[in-house]
Amino acid sequence: MTRYSGSRAVVVGQEPGIGLAIAKRLVEGGADVLLTVGGQEERARARTELGSAARLVVLAPPPGPGARGAPGALGALDRLLEAEGAGGADLLFADAVSTARPLLPRVRDGGAVVLTSPVPSAAAVGALAGELAGRGIRVNAVAPGCIEARPAGAVPLPPLGRLGSAEEVARAALFLATDATFTTGAWLPVDGGLGRT
Repeated sequence: MTRYSGSRAVVVGQEPGIGLAIAKRLVEGGADVLLTVGGQEERARARTELGSAARLVVLAPPPGPGARGAPGALGALDRLLEAEGAGGADLLFADAVSTARPLLPRVRDGGAVVLTSPVPSAAAVGALAGELAGRGIRVNAVAPGCIEARPAGAVPLPPLGRLGSAEEVARAALFLATDATFTTGAWLPVDGGLGRT
């Protein structure tokens, strides 16, 4: 499969399962991928999953100024995907935006940014989308909830009756990054309907 062949992407994987799932789909599709990981254990797992097909950069979470130079070897980027944790407080979305911001100048005009956070702010997504619209860069968010990495019994099951997977979050993020070419400023809940109850 070469769906993403010739494209370059950075996945800032603060939530290792989701970041790795996104990177894996991109690599399988032929993209040149740089994945940030939080430490040597995550690096070893990612290397096992991805082989040598992706570049891995170890950054102590949360990525700080070091993230700014990490994608330099890739040059201009077609896609920037930032994978925050699947649980937490309203500050997570602010963290997602602040982590992505130093990398935005590397995103090509006409590219895409997808932020993944359990609590996206519609106003913040819209503001960043408006800021980058002049460059044709689409900005969207995925809001994961009830993902299987959480401890059993930590949350009630959503209306769909099961926990979701990192792979399902990755598919939604990549839909927004590649297929939703006339969508910007939107956020997509991937939570089995929990947010609707």
